[in-house]
Amino acid sequence: MIEIENIELTYLNIDDYQQLKDAMIESYTMMPEAYWKEKQIKTLIKKFPEGQAVIKINNELAGCALSIIIDYKKFENKHTYKEITGNYTFNTHNPDGDILYGIDVFIKPEFRGLRLGRRLYDYRKELCERLNLKGIAFGGRIPNYHKYSGSMTPKEYIEKVRRKEINDPVLNFQVSNDFHPSKVLKNYLEGDEASNDYAVLLEWDNIYYEQKQTKASVSKKLVRLGLIQWQMRPYKNMDELLQQAEFFIDAVSGYRSDFALFPEFFDAPLMADDNHLTEPEAIRNLALHTPAIIQRFSELAISYNINIISGSLPEIKDNRLFNVGYLCRRDGTVERYEKLHVTPDEVKVWGMEKGNKLQVFDTDCGKIGILICYDVEFPELSRLLADDGMDILFVPFLTDTQNGYSRVRYCAQARAIENECYVAIAGSVGNLPKVHNMDINYAQSMVFTPCDFAFPANGIKAEATPNTEMIVIADLDIDLLRELNQFGSVRNLRDRRKDIYELKMLNK
Repeated sequence: MIEIENIELTYLNIDDYQQLKDAMIESYTMMPEAYWKEKQIKTLIKKFPEGQAVIKINNELAGCALSIIIDYKKFENKHTYKEITGNYTFNTHNPDGDILYGIDVFIKPEFRGLRLGRRLYDYRKELCERLNLKGIAFGGRIPNYHKYSGSMTPKEYIEKVRRKEINDPVLNFQVSNDFHPSKVLKNYLEGDEASNDYAVLLEWDNIYYEQKQTKASVSKKLVRLGLIQWQMRPYKNMDELLQQAEFFIDAVSGYRSDFALFPEFFDAPLMADDNHLTEPEAIRNLALHTPAIIQRFSELAISYNINIISGSLPEIKDNRLFNVGYLCRRDGTVERYEKLHVTPDEVKVWGMEKGNKLQVFDTDCGKIGILICYDVEFPELSRLLADDGMDILFVPFLTDTQNGYSRVRYCAQARAIENECYVAIAGSVGNLPKVHNMDINYAQSMVFTPCDFAFPANGIKAEATPNTEMIVIADLDIDLLRELNQFGSVRNLRDRRKDIYELKMLNK
């Protein structure tokens, strides 16, 4: 048992060369000539000092990881070790490249079992993130393959290793460190008889990678939501309703929120003057206000520097009645979304028709989806949006009873878990005695998260007091979703059995 006084992870220095050479000879017993010459190590250190890391135990070199940066598109998935290193000159190293390529990693035999290899791999990952590279790649040896090469192909061997039918300590270690096999490389490393000259191309994706911007813009990773739990009350006219809306926009903007979310049909109080009409006539009159409301919301989005999700409003298009909403961005652009599943009551009372448009919206805070009330009870919609890169799902809703609210609330929370995203719901409270079909309202606005260690244990980030007019402010960390997708206790998006079922849009 080694008595350890200290462990140090540091950069490789040329003064370490003799220890490095001895350690490589000791580590690669099946390839005794497989060690780097001093001139080559000097070149590596000069070109990319950060990429050459060593672990020392009691000041003795115990392990090493050597790396370069390459422009991956020049090599793609087919290459040899000789090609990737520029015939061992490392002239393939490109500081402006996009992939950190692992040249070598080893631990001296007497220091194995101390998880030192994991420390070196973790350093590479941190370096990759710090340099904003797309990921890490390297050709991994399969040193036990020679025992099975007469009875199975490399692909079959890798599959048996994955199923734990064969033990390959090198490949098992790499997979346990989140590297995924992407291709078998033939004739990769000259002289690697133990692997029959085969290697496995292993890759790790940097979930924090950001493509270099060609224009001055910022994509936020910490996003603040402002949910408006709207009180249904009588208003003299639309101007008074819009004054109340601006009050809430001002409030959530004052807390530097990135989004303001209004409920479904928050403008319903304006139907009070038409209560003498039939319900279909009254809501069609209400639809006449929609263009002016959206115009005003777009102006407020710019002046208060906030993205406004207008909840939903009735709209007449080609003499047909739809339930729609608008995303009013703070840059002045406006986009429309539709309710795809209308409730039986909306059809029976108003003659509302189904929409057909489903899409993810790009914002300065990432990709978002918007589903109106009943739509969140159909899991296929959220899954399609998640497949398209959605990070936050917004759900404006309107429910009269606690039963109806519970359907929206629990379905919305399920969508957060199964799609590894945040879900924000906002509804209206209070009564409208003079508006048919809108007389009572029940709501508790909430923000849901996935359920894993980085999130609240109950999956609830923030919640309003039930049936009380108020705002909810919540901060969301988008990077936590990336970590969940890669390292979560369970991986709902990645573990889907696409080999036995699929979900796709019939038309976009």
